[in-house]
Amino acid sequence: MAYSAGRLPLVGVPAMNDLDAAGVHAPRFSNNQSYLKAVEAAGAVPILIPHLEDAEALRRIYDVLDGILLSGGVDIHPKFYGQDPHPALDPADTGMDRVETTLLPWALEDDMPILGICRGEQVLNVVMGGTLIQDIYTQYPTTIDHRESFKRKIRDYLAHDIVIEESSRLRQLTGESRVWVNTSHHQSIDKVAPGLMATAWAPDGIIEGVESRDHRFLMAVQCHPEEMWRKHTWAKSLFSSFVEAASANRQDRHPGRTVHAITPVRAIRAAGA
Repeated sequence: MAYSAGRLPLVGVPAMNDLDAAGVHAPRFSNNQSYLKAVEAAGAVPILIPHLEDAEALRRIYDVLDGILLSGGVDIHPKFYGQDPHPALDPADTGMDRVETTLLPWALEDDMPILGICRGEQVLNVVMGGTLIQDIYTQYPTTIDHRESFKRKIRDYLAHDIVIEESSRLRQLTGESRVWVNTSHHQSIDKVAPGLMATAWAPDGIIEGVESRDHRFLMAVQCHPEEMWRKHTWAKSLFSSFVEAASANRQDRHPGRTVHAITPVRAIRAAGA
């Protein structure tokens, strides 16, 4: 979908807490480029959201957004769904937990388009009142390696298929009853939150997709379409549909908003400013 200049929807992507690659171990806020590039290719402007301590500061960022993409990452702390940590739990990213659990209630109340991916599916389910399987390999009977794409170090490796609910929006987007997906997770949805419906399942019964029929766009998948959209039409359609919803939301929330051009630095210098 083509958008005119100044009318691109803004999509917020919460950052992860990370360490630099130079070995200095300086903390930084980051996220995988693939999420941001997929959003940009679909026709939106991605904005990385840092771990601000002040809720009012986060609200300032939220108020300019048209959609939110919840990315993959480490496990959300089980305190958010009333459980003690399992021994196989990843170390929690408390900043990412705080940002996402602050933003999501606002977005749900405002019917802001939300797309969840991997951890994002799990966080969405938790915030809406569901629970998680903390570790598939010790808490769920399966013969599928749900971390196979990660272990192979091939992020778009198609590890298993999923079956898609016929009446779901995901089915409408894919046009298929089954698609093959990549997989890089050890947790999954257990109890589906009120307001969400399961839309896709792995061969072992693990939930691979959820959505809401009561929102403009509220969808999540357990796989990683941000690594697949260049080769797989359904993954590209997922981002396109999300961005279309964000664009419509932009018009409703911020009618007439434009993005002002920024004068290049060399032009300022040439003018003697």
